[in-house]
Amino acid sequence: MMADENNTEENATPQAPVENAPAAAEVAPNVAETTEAAATESADTGAPSQPRENNRGGRGRGGGAGGGGGRDGNREGGRGRGGRGGRDDRRGGRDDDGGEELIEKLVHINRVAKVVKGGKRFGFAALVVVGDGKGRVGFGHGKAREVPEAINKATAAAKKKMVRVPLKDGRTLHHDGMGHFGAGKVNVRSAPAGTGIIAGGPMRAVFESLGVADVVTKSIGTSNPYNMIRATFDALVHQTSPKSVAQRRGKKVADLLGRGGASEAEAEAAAEAIAE
Repeated sequence: MMADENNTEENATPQAPVENAPAAAEVAPNVAETTEAAATESADTGAPSQPRENNRGGRGRGGGAGGGGGRDGNREGGRGRGGRGGRDDRRGGRDDDGGEELIEKLVHINRVAKVVKGGKRFGFAALVVVGDGKGRVGFGHGKAREVPEAINKATAAAKKKMVRVPLKDGRTLHHDGMGHFGAGKVNVRSAPAGTGIIAGGPMRAVFESLGVADVVTKSIGTSNPYNMIRATFDALVHQTSPKSVAQRRGKKVADLLGRGGASEAEAEAAAEAIAE
């Protein structure tokens, strides 16, 4: 028994002294010295000392790589890998081509359905009238799964199909007219100043976008807004001005306006007042 205890004591390996303890003790004074130096520098410069944060700059919503972190990363990183980017939708603003102000009128919107193998897919159809208020007007039709997208498509289509209509004194039509499409018919008549727009429904949107201030209209037959719009445009595209008639007939505008006993000076003045 005594021999076994002696052998155990002889075979036991002596433990080496711990040398890392002094190094660990030296770390704390270094950290304290760094904190005191930062406090001294802040006191000299007058700026408040702030703790350093982990400013890795996450992706954020815009996916900015290595930005200022959080929302700042969106500003610095742009669209990045994880973001869709912002959309610049400017409905009712300036035209992208000519840079002019356009008047947009939503005439009609209805729900539509497309039958497919798995069932029905519902969407929306929009009818929009666009004009500059100075004699140019157009209409467009668009379909989409959402209402805003359908309106945007209809507006883009209307801008591509704008037509110019001659106006008398910039406020009314030169002469009466009639238009029809399908089962719908419309009558349009010029009116004196102060009459206003005597029209309803889709026809009013057309004349307001066109820039007409005085007109009298009558719709006959269908009340379908699509047919009424097309019938109204059929009447407008057949409008002619004295200037275009004079050019086609090879005469002067004063010759056309000089009928009915009007003097030559009055005819010349009336011809100069006419604007397309």
